[in-house]
Amino acid sequence: MSFLPATANGLPHGLNSADAGSKGPALTSIWAGAVPGIVLVAMITCVAYSARNLSGLTLFSPMILAVVAGMVYSNVLGTPAHAKGGIAFAQRRLLRFAIVLLGFQLTLGQVAGIGLGGVGIVAATLGATFLFTVTLGRLIGVDAKLAQLIAAGTSICGASAIVATNIVTDARDEDVTYAVAAITLFGTVAMLGFPLLAPLFGLDQHAFGLWAGASIHEVAQVIGAGFQSGMLAGETATVAKLTRVAMLAPMVIALGLMARRGSTDASAAKPPLPWFVVAFVAVVALNSLVTVPTQVHSAVALSAQIMLTMGLAAMGLQADISELRSRGLRPLLLAFSAFVFIAGFSLSLVKLV
Repeated sequence: MSFLPATANGLPHGLNSADAGSKGPALTSIWAGAVPGIVLVAMITCVAYSARNLSGLTLFSPMILAVVAGMVYSNVLGTPAHAKGGIAFAQRRLLRFAIVLLGFQLTLGQVAGIGLGGVGIVAATLGATFLFTVTLGRLIGVDAKLAQLIAAGTSICGASAIVATNIVTDARDEDVTYAVAAITLFGTVAMLGFPLLAPLFGLDQHAFGLWAGASIHEVAQVIGAGFQSGMLAGETATVAKLTRVAMLAPMVIALGLMARRGSTDASAAKPPLPWFVVAFVAVVALNSLVTVPTQVHSAVALSAQIMLTMGLAAMGLQADISELRSRGLRPLLLAFSAFVFIAGFSLSLVKLV
């Protein structure tokens, strides 16, 4: 961050003055602990949005590109020490608030639109996939926290679910980055391949929409795959996927309860209910009861995406590539197995209903 005035401790001279009074330490803390890191994260976010317009990168969401850009920056140039506070702010506060804003993408009426059978398919697929992934991860020796992140990303909603799950699992940043990368890889394969398989499996537009929405990882990937097969398929896929997103809140609460159960800390006795989960549910209820103007809805959706992108850029900035390599191929095998399982399990249910 060469544009900052240089001093012995890296702070601007105006904030480093001893006669700044009682406000001096607070202003110094805000400047040194937040602004440089937030500016760096914002710059990487801009790079991610710009890179998406390049040929060959349009298939990837800005969130994924931000993770990669952050990793390249931190591992090639190094992350400045005075930027750590702002990076941590983006990784925690911004991500939580972005998850709350995701509630504006869903109403209870949309969930009802796919019918009781559709909701049942989504719920059964989510639960079965999560349990399968965590169990297989234990059997093949994948770290339990990393396995939970992969399970959440596969069964619920990709990178957003990984981020939300990590709030209660508290895995390492490298694990989060690994999980996001693996989920992106197989979600992209599903987005491109599933529409080609629909005729082979004899799926009409409604059935294909249910299958895509119940099994493909990211919201953007679901939309991309669904509308390739027609308008009805795209709309059904989107609603089915948003129904999975709504199940993020109970899943996070359940994981928190599991974490507390295994904890020896007496302060962990009361059931966890993260504020962002409560706020997410409240936003979904509000969005179901009140008609939000289209322009406001679009602005909120864009804001949520930008904040999610900034949070994932922050994670990339804290990821060590050598740590990712040390994980080996077992987590990748786990992510692939989870991908195959959710595709096969959900397809079986769609064909039966």
